[in-house]
Amino acid sequence: MEKYLSVRGDCVTEKTIEKSVFITSSRHVESEEEARAFIAEVCAKYSDATHNCYAFIPDMFGNSPRFSDDNEPQGTAGMPILEVIKNRGLTQIAVVVTRYFGGIKLGAGGLVRAYSGCAAENLASAREVLYTMCTELSVTVDYSLSDAAARYFAGGEVQLISTEYLNKVIYTIIVKKSDREEIVAALNNKLNGKAQIEDRGEYFYPFDTKI
Repeated sequence: MEKYLSVRGDCVTEKTIEKSVFITSSRHVESEEEARAFIAEVCAKYSDATHNCYAFIPDMFGNSPRFSDDNEPQGTAGMPILEVIKNRGLTQIAVVVTRYFGGIKLGAGGLVRAYSGCAAENLASAREVLYTMCTELSVTVDYSLSDAAARYFAGGEVQLISTEYLNKVIYTIIVKKSDREEIVAALNNKLNGKAQIEDRGEYFYPFDTKI
């Protein structure tokens, strides 16, 4: 697996439906433990709420989905939230929809529409990212080549992570694994073959889908 779709950071949205206030919170998570910690955090923040319903998929492959109706009628909250997550093709994500009951019952169909609609609006506002398998590279150059290296990195072909100024300049960059050979060849060409380039490992890195 070379890539998967998720979100980055937190997103909180609010909507009032028939006098009930719905607050939706979402976050990228990388394990069931992280998901449950996030849910506990939201529940503590809105401890006076009538319901804190949730759904999460902690696995990048879409395995181990979990959900809870938190005392809403069975099938009217957690599962609709989970279906929204699945329909957007997202994984490694947790969504909590908090409800402050306003006195007007929505009925089963109304609850499904409310919870799924709130989840959909939140995820439409969230920062969607494509986690792609990348290679981290260390690029070491003499100071005479630092300007040329910096100009290349600013071109958008790589993600510049850090710069160290020692006896030489050491750049840490991230490139998509599929682009590694092309990027290394371009660097050697731009820097006259005088850069010391070393692999530092591979991992998933989030790229904004709207860029």
